[in-house]
Amino acid sequence: MHAYLDFNPDNGNHHSCNAPPTKAKTQIAPGIVLFHLPLHQIQSCLCVSGSSFGGPDFFRNNIRVDPNLDGQLGVLGDAGWYCIRASLWAADYVLPKTAIAIPGAITSESGVILACGARLVREDGKAAAFHCSYLSNMTMDITVIGTRGTLHVNDFVIPCQENIAYFTTAAETRFAELGTGWTPLPSEHKVISDLPQEALMVKEFSALAGCIKWNGSKPENMWQMLSRKTQLVLDAIKASFAKGCQQVEVLSLN
Repeated sequence: MHAYLDFNPDNGNHHSCNAPPTKAKTQIAPGIVLFHLPLHQIQSCLCVSGSSFGGPDFFRNNIRVDPNLDGQLGVLGDAGWYCIRASLWAADYVLPKTAIAIPGAITSESGVILACGARLVREDGKAAAFHCSYLSNMTMDITVIGTRGTLHVNDFVIPCQENIAYFTTAAETRFAELGTGWTPLPSEHKVISDLPQEALMVKEFSALAGCIKWNGSKPENMWQMLSRKTQLVLDAIKASFAKGCQQVEVLSLN
């Protein structure tokens, strides 16, 4: 359920597609608008949670719950993709060593995943966990836990307001005197953008395509690499479900 913007330097054509192209000379920019926001102020994350929503018409007609599409991934291939990418982003895009699907996933009568979760563990022992669902109220939360601070984002996929992104941080938190509260209090920050994230995504892609067409540059492979890593983690989670939620090793990026 993820669009890619595709530019082929051989013929100058560009179009959108639902899977990353395999041609080495093709420039892509994944249509995950979150990662085209100016999020340089946020650097680390250990725990991720995300949800989507749907009504009766959604479960009857939406392609996300069509058992003939996307390998019955359902919400795992939709909101789950964003959660996986956010967990990779938080770990400087280092792949986890193992993935474990959390028992209790809910599927439709045709086998499409409607709600699920997973735990990802890196070689250094750091972990990320996420839950995604088509059955809950719309939620797009990231919770970050560090040794000396925490971070919360409540709208990491689609912002509540298209030109402002909010996040909350707390550092060196401890109990106030007599245990009557916290100190220091969490602080709220905001990132203001002149353009909505969808426009920033197109702007980024246009700059990449322009460098190829007008300056003779080679395609930037960062977006292909990030998409491939996300897919490797998703595949491991899917394999874990198939094995009764056993631990599965995440394949390395060849």
